[in-house]
Amino acid sequence: MPRYLSLVQIDESTAPAEGPSPELMQRMGELIDEMTKAGVLLDTAGLTPTAQGSRVRWEGGQLSVTDGPFTEAKEVVGGYAIVQAKDKAEAIEWTKRFLKVHEEHWTVTCEVREIAEG
Repeated sequence: MPRYLSLVQIDESTAPAEGPSPELMQRMGELIDEMTKAGVLLDTAGLTPTAQGSRVRWEGGQLSVTDGPFTEAKEVVGGYAIVQAKDKAEAIEWTKRFLKVHEEHWTVTCEVREIAEG
């Protein structure tokens, strides 16, 4: 079965400073348990804010390292999930369920892409 990467993009400027609510974390935990038991979820994690990250860039034969936060970025990768599904449509359905556990004040986008094998 193919594997898919869901990149969770958030707008750090509108995300709650205190992070996810306890209720959101409970709903998320329930969905993660369901996906794990169904054999769909292979791995998932949230990421620390961009202020704690660094970008390493290769350009023109030179390396550069820039420490966060990255002010030019509106949406950033806030987490990821790797799922194994029969097809892209099934991976998207699980992703929709993930998005629906968030409260209305969240702005979250997931980019779903098949992982190239081999």
